[in-house]
Amino acid sequence: MTVVVSKLASTQSAVKLYFYNAPDGFLKPKQYAFYKVVRPGGQSRITLPVELTNGEWAVAITQDTNNNDKLDKNFVGIPTEPFAFSNNVRPRLAPPVFEDCKFTVDGPGKVVSIELKP
Repeated sequence: MTVVVSKLASTQSAVKLYFYNAPDGFLKPKQYAFYKVVRPGGQSRITLPVELTNGEWAVAITQDTNNNDKLDKNFVGIPTEPFAFSNNVRPRLAPPVFEDCKFTVDGPGKVVSIELKP
């Protein structure tokens, strides 16, 4: 499968992709199935081939624009750095749930396109 992330805020800062395959661990620290860190190398979009087992998955993405190796947040806990979720879910007052962000992998060729939210 392939994940395409567009509208990167920085063409140099690391993009972190967190892959989840269980609703109960979604967005909880260290509960992802695995994660990848990609440097855009001057591009405003990245394309990342990923091997996922068949089943339901969700992806959370952050971009560390100040390169401090963490997702910066404001005083109420809202991220101040770019982030996104699979299915381009845009949370309003609370983090999204796995059900809203999930997609199904049932063989090769799946492409998931996600736009980063500044």
